[in-house]
Amino acid sequence: MMSRTFDHGDPLPAGWTFLDPNAETAAWARFADKFGELRPGLHADNWPAIDEPTPSVTFDLRPDTKKAPTMWAAHFDAVNAEAARCLLEVADPPELVVLDWQHPGYRLDLAAHTTAYDATWRVPVYPNGDYYTFALPDFSEGTFGHPWEQSLCVFGPRLVDTLAVTLSTWLPRLRVNGHPV
Repeated sequence: MMSRTFDHGDPLPAGWTFLDPNAETAAWARFADKFGELRPGLHADNWPAIDEPTPSVTFDLRPDTKKAPTMWAAHFDAVNAEAARCLLEVADPPELVVLDWQHPGYRLDLAAHTTAYDATWRVPVYPNGDYYTFALPDFSEGTFGHPWEQSLCVFGPRLVDTLAVTLSTWLPRLRVNGHPV
């Protein structure tokens, strides 16, 4: 039997499965324990939308208007690819919880996803319209994407030492450990 999405009927990409309702409720409870309640908002007075933990680094994903629009697409793909690479280094087994605010949550077998031919991101690490969290099941390491602030928070000691280091070579930092830089 083929897995299907609830809203479009499209097959899920390789490595993606829906969290059952109990697992999704438990994941959101772990999220709230780690970051406080999500504070969604379109305006800067509501940002950041979470209590950013220590250690963490939050990056500015806003497009540079002085560069060609194609740079945004390159950044989008690069952030997703680099996050996958670094998450594979820290996740053993390579299973993640993916939360998409106000949408179904997922369990992601990152190894199956990254080795599949022409795999697509059901939900990208780079926030493109909603709040996205990619985390180890215990929420000790992961990312939180904010669509309106256009930011990505990288948290956990191993991801701060890998993903945050590489993203720092080409993305501006907004905050470190929740404090503005």
